[in-house]
Order: sequence, then C-alpha cells, then structure tokens
Amino acid sequence: MGASVTVVSRSEEKLRAVVSGLEGSGEHSYVVADFSEPYKLQEQMKTFVKENGPFHILVNNSGGPPAGPAHEATLDQFLSAFQQHLMSNHVMLTSVLEGMKLEGYGRVINVISTSVKQPLKGLGVSNTIRGSVANWAKTLANELGGFGITVNNVLPGATDTDRLDEIFSGKASKLGVSKDQVREQAEGGIPVGRIGKPEELGQAIAFLASPAAAYINGINLPVDGGRTGCL
Repeated sequence: MGASVTVVSRSEEKLRAVVSGLEGSGEHSYVVADFSEPYKLQEQMKTFVKENGPFHILVNNSGGPPAGPAHEATLDQFLSAFQQHLMSNHVMLTSVLEGMKLEGYGRVINVISTSVKQPLKGLGVSNTIRGSVANWAKTLANELGGFGITVNNVLPGATDTDRLDEIFSGKASKLGVSKDQVREQAEGGIPVGRIGKPEELGQAIAFLASPAAAYINGINLPVDGGRTGCL
C-alpha cells in the first residue's frame, strides 16, 4: 500500500530477509531489539524515532506466553509476559506518539488474541496478559481519538503459520494421531471450515491502518472464521 515499513525483532538475519522481500515504493528498515528488555527497548526506539520519524502506523505483534493453567503459573512467568507485551507495547506507542500527534494521523493496531472475548483453555498467562493489553488499548482509544489517532485490536484465530504447524505436530505426537487428523479436528470447529491465511490477517490490519478506517476506534476485531463463540 506504499508505506515505508520498519520491522522490529531479535534476529538481525530474519529482519534482513523480511526487509529484502518487502515491495512498494517506500524505504524499508529494521531495528534489532528484544521485547523482554523494555527499558533497553525504550532507549533504542527513542534514538531510532528521533533519527527516522515521524511514524504514522504502529502494529504491535509479538509471540504469546507459554501454555499452562493460570493457577500453576509462577510470578516470573506473569512478569515476563507483562514486560514482553504490555510494557513493550507501551514503549512502542510512546516512542511514536508525539509524531502522530504532530501529523494529526495515527493508527495503533495490536495483534492479540480471541481470548480477550473468550478465554482459551490451557493459556492462563496469555489470557490474563492479552486481556490487560485489550483494556490498555481501549483506554488509549478514548484518550487519543481527538488527536486523529485510533487504537484497535485484531484478534487472530487459527492461522496457517509455522507456529500453528508446530502446535499441530506436538498435539499429534501427544495423542498418537497424525498431524492431518489434528488439523481436520481444528477445521471442524471453525464455521468457515478452514484455517486462516496470514495475508487475511494482514489485510484486516491494513484496512484499520488506512484513512478509510478513521471512524473505527477502540474495537476488538476477531479474524477467526467465526470460531469465537460470543459476539
């Protein structure tokens, strides 16, 4: 869509590969950073934005915490997830916020989870932290809308990624069945009858980032083929 894209991750090798594959007329770049170190991230982003800003669109999208029931989670597991998600999301927001205000245009899109509508079994820490991110985002939507800045959450369902393939493989091994059987079972619980494609999630994010979505603010948008069992 013509944007200049900056990607942030821990692996410089992977970042280079992503940037080299990006199309469009914009100049693309990357930042090597670790969301488990929010204070270090804060200093890195402050310097990068000062030299390369302003930025109009922020997409927060980081991997979820390990699985397990909430009552068995340790304090360190909750703290780690809180730092990686809410604190680092907040660092990213505050890094670009002043530029968005000056430009009179901002789009903040958080990729979280359908668990903010319906908690997912066996994901106790994730359910808890994703919910905190959702409420942080709703609060920001109320605070920032008057500056031309919208804040929304996208809630992905099962999406055809390497991570999902790993999950299917692990479940198949545990149950003593084939990976195809696990996939078929998952597809059977989705009203549209299939797993989502990564680009379908991307298209929803791109719309929310565009001027066409200027009056959409403070929502949770499931992109899950109808799997979530509530409105």
